[in-house]
Amino acid sequence: MSDSFTAMVIDTVDGKQQAGFRQLTLADLPDHDVLVEVAFSTVNYKDGLALSGKGRIARRTPMVGGIDLAGVVVESRSDKWVAGDKVVLNGWGLSETEWGGYSRYQRVKAEWLIALPQEFSLEQAMAIGTAGYTAALCVNALEDWGAIGVDDRDVLVTGAAGGVGSVAVSLLANKGYKVAASTGRPETHDYLASLGATDFIDRATLSEKGGPLQKERWAGAVDSVGSTTLANVLSQTVYGGAVAACGLAGGADLPASVLPHILRSVGLLGVDSVMAPMAKRARAWETLSRHLSRQHIESLTRVEPMSALPQIAEDIVVGKIRGRVVVEITQ
Repeated sequence: MSDSFTAMVIDTVDGKQQAGFRQLTLADLPDHDVLVEVAFSTVNYKDGLALSGKGRIARRTPMVGGIDLAGVVVESRSDKWVAGDKVVLNGWGLSETEWGGYSRYQRVKAEWLIALPQEFSLEQAMAIGTAGYTAALCVNALEDWGAIGVDDRDVLVTGAAGGVGSVAVSLLANKGYKVAASTGRPETHDYLASLGATDFIDRATLSEKGGPLQKERWAGAVDSVGSTTLANVLSQTVYGGAVAACGLAGGADLPASVLPHILRSVGLLGVDSVMAPMAKRARAWETLSRHLSRQHIESLTRVEPMSALPQIAEDIVVGKIRGRVVVEITQ
């Protein structure tokens, strides 16, 4: 192992958080049970906020960024893992309260890790990453509710060209549902159609304030936008339908009415990926293994070196990233 290695570290400077590359050693890492050599990480919206300084994601500093990692166990004090095991980690506070994946090596708790599904490579696991795993949690939640697939209504995906949205479109289409994709980027329509979307909704039509009960359109929805968009989607969801909400790219507020819930029995299903119990995580990865097209993984992903992190962070916050960005962790 190298005496030193590169990590992306968030510090507090003059009261503001800012990120930059720093050389670390193994002695700098947390005292957790499993040492992982990180092969790949990825960039999620939350990572973009943290690295760009546009959001105070890190609850303490210094903090190594990156809410995901995929790699190989080097050392373990736990009987759950041995050297050579290929593992994946999503969430559990990485880059917020615990050091994250933008580091050649990282020490983590044994109970945070899952074995790399045999269907995926380490790179593919990070092409999926927390965004794709969250999309699977959302799809599972909608199916558990029992609404989607009952009739021929579309399932709506908001923020469809982003990481969560892209994987949600692919999963839903491969499961046989009709998918409508909401996006503000018409140039992504061909891309979304290749993932299985059959209809397109201009995000502007959902971001303007609407009535508390609108025409019923959606059997269900996966929403990563929040705010007025989520309020409109709820008001357009059919009787007995549900919306799985997992993001706030459009804002953390919810200017909504109780009417869709009490007059149409519409469910608002909150989906958290960070602290989700292991049973839900395992089921989400099973859903991905069975229903996410490997061709789609390739088409929605690009691989970048860790040196590109600052620019990628800026781009994802302003909506310039299509699909998923995998970060190859280098020395």
